[in-house]
Amino acid sequence: MAASQCPKPHFAVIPWPATSHMIPIVDIACLLAGHGAPVTVITTPASAQLVQSRVERAGQGSSAGVTVTAIPFPAAEAGLPDGCERLDHTPSVDLVPNFFDATTPFGDAVARHFRGLMATRRPDCIVAGMCNTWAHGLAHELGAPCFIFHGFCAFALLCCEYLNTHKPHEAAASLDELFDVPVLPPFEFKFARRQLPLQFLPSCSIPEVRLRELREFEMTVDGIVVNSFEELEHGSAARLAAATGKAVFAVGPVSLCGAPGLLDSRADSDDARRCMAWLDAKQARSVLYVSFGSAGRMPPAQVMQLGMALVSCPWPVLWVIKGADSLPDDVNDWLQDNTDANGLPASQCLAVRGWAPQVPILEHPAVGGFLTHCGWRSTLESVAAGVPMATWPFTAEQFLNEKLIVDVLRVGVSVGVTKPTEGVLTGVKSGGRTAKADVETEQVKQALDMLMDGGVDGEARRAKAEELKAKAKAALQHGGSSYMNLDKLIQFAGSKWISFSS
Repeated sequence: MAASQCPKPHFAVIPWPATSHMIPIVDIACLLAGHGAPVTVITTPASAQLVQSRVERAGQGSSAGVTVTAIPFPAAEAGLPDGCERLDHTPSVDLVPNFFDATTPFGDAVARHFRGLMATRRPDCIVAGMCNTWAHGLAHELGAPCFIFHGFCAFALLCCEYLNTHKPHEAAASLDELFDVPVLPPFEFKFARRQLPLQFLPSCSIPEVRLRELREFEMTVDGIVVNSFEELEHGSAARLAAATGKAVFAVGPVSLCGAPGLLDSRADSDDARRCMAWLDAKQARSVLYVSFGSAGRMPPAQVMQLGMALVSCPWPVLWVIKGADSLPDDVNDWLQDNTDANGLPASQCLAVRGWAPQVPILEHPAVGGFLTHCGWRSTLESVAAGVPMATWPFTAEQFLNEKLIVDVLRVGVSVGVTKPTEGVLTGVKSGGRTAKADVETEQVKQALDMLMDGGVDGEARRAKAEELKAKAKAALQHGGSSYMNLDKLIQFAGSKWISFSS
């Protein structure tokens, strides 16, 4: 039978259970289905609604080919609170090892599920989130190829590969000593050890054995799937393929997979409607959007310094505040007195406590800049919307992303953050509510002035952002680089499966 007549391989997509990872990998599942491949997404009961709503957002052409299957997650057995089925819902540093422990019996349950299926319904290929390290053993048992999805960009993964191979961070005399990471000439990149992803820190809350398993997983998979597009990262995907010896497929920006007019089901919430109505009352490119991701939490003192900068801005500000309910009373009182929670059309600073519809916000013509934590999903959503950024990295690979945004793509301005923000994954138990602010009000204001105005340099950033927006859209259209890479991924998976089966 000719290759073109062969049935397309059945993909099992297994997200790593953290919100920031789940959303883009489910979008990838929808894109694969849109290219004719049947897909099963494996998730947990507590996350099934989020996954299903994301699938439905993709529209009939893609969602019809996606099956969502919920497998029980052993939270209680691992000593986690009932319903704690995502890493970002883990309430403390002490319970992070428990969460990782729970993923092993979860992987066993997934394997039992697939063993119980008829051979014709078992997957031919697995795409697994980065810490689902058990997925490679499952793929081997099924005779299927296995791909890893980190949620990182190709540039950050290229930096990680260099760090794993050459280990310059281990020779640094202190956490603040700068060293070179020469991965993308002619650009020069210097980092301090404290700015690196968690696996390169002297310690973090993820058990060392799990980090070793991650590296072994990276080295044994058949390929790497990246939420990016080839025109964006100056050849980073090709360099990553050369450095790892793996096939690398850049298939993004995956946030563009939604059918026109279809949004996340939460877009019908009161908060979402309030945001969009407030933006409708603002002038084009006049609004500064501020959000630090699904898990971004600042110490109260830092919230105050940021807040004082935002309320003194000459531009309207839409500020998403995560963890507001846990802030001290004095900070909440200040927020109530100085920001608007009701979406009054004339207000200058709308504060949203919780979730906001980020993609529609960034695509709204009123938005002119984005103050971001440099998480890759947020970064790429901003690129796809043509919105320049001010960068405030928190943790993980976000300091690496900042270099790409500011120095390579030249669509961002750095706030000047040099240290990561404490969180459950950094393993820091001290500080928290009493931690001092690392970034003062005036420093924030200077960066925002450059972002929203910036003179000639600001115009150049806006022009570059518009150029990348057009390239992002073209990448997923028929014949575009990401469109072609999705077809190549399906073909590669099919050929690998045939070779494993024969």
